[in-house]
Amino acid sequence: MLKIRDLHVKFNNRDREAVGGISLEIRDGEIVGLAGQSGSGKTVTAMSIAGLLPRKQCTYSGDILLNGQDLLHAPRSVLRKLHGREVGVVFQDPMNAMDPLMRVGEQVGEVLRVHTSLTAAQRREKALEAMASVELENPEKIYQCYPHELSGGMLQRAMIAAAIVIEPSLLLLDEPTTALDVSIQAQILALLKKLNREKGMSMLLISHNLNVMRKLCSYVAVMNRGLLVETGNTEDVYRNPQNPYTRQLIDAIPTREGRGKWQSN
Repeated sequence: MLKIRDLHVKFNNRDREAVGGISLEIRDGEIVGLAGQSGSGKTVTAMSIAGLLPRKQCTYSGDILLNGQDLLHAPRSVLRKLHGREVGVVFQDPMNAMDPLMRVGEQVGEVLRVHTSLTAAQRREKALEAMASVELENPEKIYQCYPHELSGGMLQRAMIAAAIVIEPSLLLLDEPTTALDVSIQAQILALLKKLNREKGMSMLLISHNLNVMRKLCSYVAVMNRGLLVETGNTEDVYRNPQNPYTRQLIDAIPTREGRGKWQSN
């Protein structure tokens, strides 16, 4: 499904590579976690997959293949056709990711306007179905709302609805629960598990929180300073980390006694 081979990314104004030759694979229906603190390279990796890499500001090499289709070197015109249709993205902060002047339901259905020939009425129906599938109560009412009228948890559900409305092959999740309180985090993780189970959608979860990954991902890859320092079954990595940096990430997980010894930023 997704294959990353020897990916290198170096920004022109930096001495060190942001991503230093990583290889990673996501199989059909698999949820993989990419862990690391800020600056580890995980977000740049996600940007490379999502077609958001500022190509004029960096040098890059390697391969990113989605079902055999090149993503890293493809022309922007090709990427525009693939992204949204084949790759959906859920950002960390839905309030900033959504257009404050556009109704939520219209934003959920926007990808349908771009990638399909459906009528406005058909797009609306599809958007309502997607909003119902992410367990938004009263989708008809929420369709008419503006982003500022919804809570953070409701907005995140709406963002997920927008990402899955066209049923892409791959869902990229960039810290999708970081801005939410613990109870809402649990609901969003349960929702993602349900979508994966029911739709067979592959997912890449970007996070610094291995505890979140433990609840959602079957496989985890840990990045530090642009390199993969540890990979493996999530539970194995969590219980018996082989790299000191992975241990630091685990020690940073909040416990009932308070924060861990080390805090990620």
